[in-house]
Amino acid sequence: MFTDLVFTITNFITQTISSLGYFGVALLMAIESAAIPLPSEIIMPFAGFLVESGRFTLFGLALAGATGSVIGSIVTYALGYYGGRPLIIKYGRYVLISEHDLRLTERFFQRFGKLSTFIGRLLPVVRTFISIPAGIGKVPFGSFVVYTFVGSIIWSYLLAWLGMKLGENWQQLENYFRRFDAVIVIVIVIVIIWWIKRHITSIDRKS
Repeated sequence: MFTDLVFTITNFITQTISSLGYFGVALLMAIESAAIPLPSEIIMPFAGFLVESGRFTLFGLALAGATGSVIGSIVTYALGYYGGRPLIIKYGRYVLISEHDLRLTERFFQRFGKLSTFIGRLLPVVRTFISIPAGIGKVPFGSFVVYTFVGSIIWSYLLAWLGMKLGENWQQLENYFRRFDAVIVIVIVIVIIWWIKRHITSIDRKS
């Protein structure tokens, strides 16, 4: 079940980017930033890989990724701002937001204040949920959008750059990767399955 889900997610990401281009990148990053589990760590490197073919530019990908991230983050910001913590606890399960994740980002927000919106966008896991405590904490909307955009464009650029470098050196790396194809696939699948299962288990405990 979990393996099928992982391959479905990965296939959805690659097909969306291949079909819709920059708009697809922005759409996927908006979904991810709305706290729906689509990992940017797959979205942006895959798009960056296509820079070598001339399909995208690095700056264009960073801009699309950041724009999508802002749009998705506004959704979760609004949920926190207008619904507060009770709404997230009650309905977060439907998009795999656990109370553990909420507590983690709340502590992060309490430590760094408004800057947590910027810093959090550069950190795995935290970046997905940081907009919620920002909304609950009533961070001024203008500041929230600016911090989110700046943090997201840096994150998107770095991941796309990694994908681009992989594409540039693919011929040299391909022979090495072939030796470890099975191991690489297994490791990726295990990590994503663990992430999804951890969320589901945490949510089930609250049921």
